Amino acid sequence: MDRRAQHQNRCPLGALDDAEGRQQSAKELVALQPDIIITQNTPPTAAMLQQTSTIPVVFVIVADPVGSGFVKSLAHPGGNATGFTIMEPTIVSKWLELLKEIAPQVTRAALLFNPATTPYANIYVTPFAPSFGLQATTAIVHDKAELETMVAAQARELNTGLVVMPDGFLNVHRAELVSLAAQHRIPTVYPWRFFPEQGGLLSYGSEMRDEFKTAAAYADRILRGEKPIDLPVQAPTKYELVINLTTAKALGLNVPHHFQQLADKIIE
Repeated sequence: MDRRAQHQNRCPLGALDDAEGRQQSAKELVALQPDIIITQNTPPTAAMLQQTSTIPVVFVIVADPVGSGFVKSLAHPGGNATGFTIMEPTIVSKWLELLKEIAPQVTRAALLFNPATTPYANIYVTPFAPSFGLQATTAIVHDKAELETMVAAQARELNTGLVVMPDGFLNVHRAELVSLAAQHRIPTVYPWRFFPEQGGLLSYGSEMRDEFKTAAAYADRILRGEKPIDLPVQAPTKYELVINLTTAKALGLNVPHHFQQLADKIIE
């Protein structure tokens, strides 16, 4: 077995809360002296950039590369890293609008995230102000057990809905989260289409697969001689709305026809 295979076997994709493991994996990968490294999500990117300031790094699905210290600015990265952001922070207003549209009875919205895997939460929390007739709050969890108690606690509040943050921890535990939202009959807006595909109510977010395609293009340009410092960080240009009508019906929600027409995908 070669060193790359050994490295892959020791790096389970779900180990998002294993900071020590990320650092060790980053150190081992840098020791291989690759020509370029592609990272996914904020914590692995942070670990990699702590290990190298010379090997070019192209990141994807990162929310706040400037605030995280990965680049100096989006237009002028200024170091050995560049890549693609996950979403514009103002998207939180769209999540609130969609929650109110599909569940008009909701008057309270809770923003759900794990601070360990969402260290950039402030860029979403800051603009998460009362709007669309909603009182805003945050719902913080640190592990799977807290996820269950937090969703149950939010459901006990009258007319409450959830807004799920782009969060690696919540992605890993999406089956449990979708099940809890259904069990407690709480309308929930998600950031990625795989949530409603697994039974969640609706999602609105960028198409993650596109980021890997564009990252491949950046990697090709770097391998041909360009530098990360000359390649600006890019934001998504396409967002998609996915609605699960079966889940809406189970929650007693009537999805207007005009709202359905806005969706990129309807699940029935």
